[in-house]
Order: sequence, then C-alpha cells, then structure tokens
Amino acid sequence: MTLGSDRLSRRRFVQQAAVATGLAATRGATAKVLGSNDRIRLGVIGVGNRGDQLLDAFLPHKDAQVVALCDVYEPYLLAAQQKVGGKPALYRDYRKLLDQQDIDAVIIATPDHWHALQCVEACRAGKDVYVEKPLSLTIAEGREMVRVAKETSRVSQVGLHRRSSRVIREAVERIQKGEIGRVTTVHSFHFTNETPMGIGNPPDCDPPADLDWDLWLGPAPKVPYNPNRCLYKFRWFRDYSGGQLTNQGTHYLDVVQWALQQDAPKSVFAIGGKYAVNDNREIPDTLEVVWQYDGPSLVTFSQHNANATRGVRRNWELAFHGTEGTLGFGNNGYELIPESVRTKSLPALSPIDRAGNHADGRAVREAGKSLEVPGSSSTKDHARNFLDCIKSRAATNCPLEVGHRSSTATLLANIALEVGRPIHWNAETERIDGDHQANSLLARAYREPWKQVGPKEVTG
Repeated sequence: MTLGSDRLSRRRFVQQAAVATGLAATRGATAKVLGSNDRIRLGVIGVGNRGDQLLDAFLPHKDAQVVALCDVYEPYLLAAQQKVGGKPALYRDYRKLLDQQDIDAVIIATPDHWHALQCVEACRAGKDVYVEKPLSLTIAEGREMVRVAKETSRVSQVGLHRRSSRVIREAVERIQKGEIGRVTTVHSFHFTNETPMGIGNPPDCDPPADLDWDLWLGPAPKVPYNPNRCLYKFRWFRDYSGGQLTNQGTHYLDVVQWALQQDAPKSVFAIGGKYAVNDNREIPDTLEVVWQYDGPSLVTFSQHNANATRGVRRNWELAFHGTEGTLGFGNNGYELIPESVRTKSLPALSPIDRAGNHADGRAVREAGKSLEVPGSSSTKDHARNFLDCIKSRAATNCPLEVGHRSSTATLLANIALEVGRPIHWNAETERIDGDHQANSLLARAYREPWKQVGPKEVTG
C-alpha cells in the first residue's frame, strides 16, 4: 500500500508508539466475558503479508474491532494503520500490545520462530489467540503452547482455514463415509519454477533504518542482517521456518489427518536438496516426503521448485486415492472420479470388450458417479468461527491441539530429512523411537534473554 503524504515520520512513529505504551494497562488481566452483541477488540501482531491478509479476513465482521497493531517494520505498520482506519495503538514490541487491557484477542501472523513465545504470553495475559500455521518452529514448543492454552482456558484458533470451508468439509465427509473406498495413498503437491536465481545471493549489510533487526530475530540466533532472511523470504531459512514443507504442507497434512481420522503418522522419510536453484536459501528446491499412517495409508508431499508442470489433474493440491475412487482438491472445489471395480477375481489375460465385459461373462462395475463440486476456502470463514467461539467459549474448528498435531507431521519430515533416514514416531510420548539424534531436534534453545517455551533440548 502506498502511504504517500500521510506517511508518518520515524520520530512521529516512535512518539505515537510511546503514547500507546503509556496508556497500556497492567498485564495479566483476564478478558471480560462477551455477549452475543458485544464487539470483540483485536490486537494484531505481525501485519505484513499474511498479517495483511488476516486484516482483510477480520475487518468485514462488524462485531470485530482492531484496536492495536504491532510490527517491527515501520512501513508494514503504517500501511496496516491506514487499512484499519481510526486510531489503533501502534507498537514495535508485542509485549507492549499484550499489556493493553482492553484487547480481548490477539492475531499472531509473525514468522514461525515467534509463534510460541507470543502465543504463550498472550494466553497468560488473558487474551484469546488466533495464530498462523505452522503452529510452531519445533514440536516441543507446540506441546507447551497447547498446555498453556488449556491451563489458561483460552479460546484458540490455528490458521488452517480449510477447516472452516464448507466444500472441503463436505469432501472430507465423503472420504470418511467410504465413498472412495479404503484410502491407500494420498498425494500432495507444491510446484513452482524458481530457476535459475531463486531469491538471489545478496550480501550481508546494515538493516534498513525502519526495521528493528534485533527484535525481528528475537529468540533466533544473532546473525548479520541479510535481505533474504526477513520479511517473506524468512521461509527459506531454518532458524525461522521449516520451508514450504511446513508452510504449505501443514495445510495439506491437516486435511489428510482430518479425512483419515488420524492424529499422527507412524513413520516418515524425506529426501531432497538444492538441485537446481542458485541462491542462499537453506531449504531444498526439490523434496519428496513419505508418511505412513494406520490404515494402512501412505501420504506423500512433492515439492518441485525447479519445475512448475504438475503431473496431476486440474492443478490439484491433494489427491486421495481409494479402492473405489479418487477425490482431488484444488483451489476451486473438489472432484470425485470413480474406479472401475472388478466384481470377482478374473482369469489371467481375460480380454475385455468395449462395454467393459470380460470374455467369460464377468464384468466390472463403476463404483460410483463422477462429481465436480465448486467451492473455495476463505480465511474470512475461519475468522468468523474464531469470533463466534470467543463469545460462546466453545472449541473452534482448529484449536491449538489440532494445529499442533498437523504441524507435527511436517516438522517430523524435516527432522527425517536432516538425519537422512526414516524415523518412527510415538504420538503418545511425542518421541522418536530409538533415535537420540532425531529426538535432539524436537526442541531448540532460545537466544538470551528470551524466555524458553518448552524444553531447550529433548533426549531419548
């Protein structure tokens, strides 16, 4: 968004943030109980890119009012202020926003390495929480986030917005009712072509004057500023994100676990690397992951960032393959394609005529009817569910526990990629069976003086 002549000076920005800080009330107060006609007062932490999209999702709801905004990058903050209108309080430090007593709920759309700290502290400050996916940077963080939300009785929603889509819910119900038979494989896809230069190789340099680089890093290791390490490009670096596997893959694995009625994989293997793109990224440009679930079912994630041609129909993101049909999801709805199912076992080399009849008189049958169902998944619907549940205190469509389980599946895949072998997951203990090295990657130590969420290390 262009700010033009309304752009605040750096001095004025700091002055306005200081005023907002001075007005903030004592931290830790419990949010009031809201009636059905009350307006829900929101604070938004992280207002660039996805945070901006979340403003678009929440602002149309007349019972929601954005009263505070926070970002360490001034241009994002000022653009969000223009979009919201009025006089929301402006902050650089999220802790000051959490001190503001008249906030009922916070929306967290910061880089992944910030989710745990901000979510836990928001819960303890008496705020309900909407936090983007993946829920956490590590599995140990995610478990602690779930524990604190339960302990503080906070309403929570993870930004896996397909959970609030009518058309996706309908498709999931078809799978659960057995309309495509027993699901043996599910394929998911993330295809783009970023060759040859990818995100480039800029040198380290001084951070922009309107970016608080140290606060952007927060609990992550202290490193020199590089233009590729922050704003959206943080997703290509391990200290801040699990890459597109956790960014897009968590959406897909969430729908997979929902449809298969599973909470966790039994095992996972991943292989890939930088095969074609010449830049300073740390994540693969080419990746294949295989999870095994009870059923049994195999689930795959294919990341091709050096070729954008999909080997699937209609640009599907997900394809569920069952014994009686295939159900594929895309951005515009879903499609069900029935299988031709043998009615009895067939003799070897039995010829088939054009009508599908075998020479010995036995035939195949169509297992169902083809369907094409249009629809979409809107974050606005997910926002509406969160607002409704703040008032009713009911569980949302994707509370932290659900988001944690879905994020865990993709975080495990990155661990398998790092150790270079299959790993076997015990969902009850949240440990990797018999693998000390892999278990050590379930947690990560924070940079001082940031307070650790969950253990610094996990052994086993």
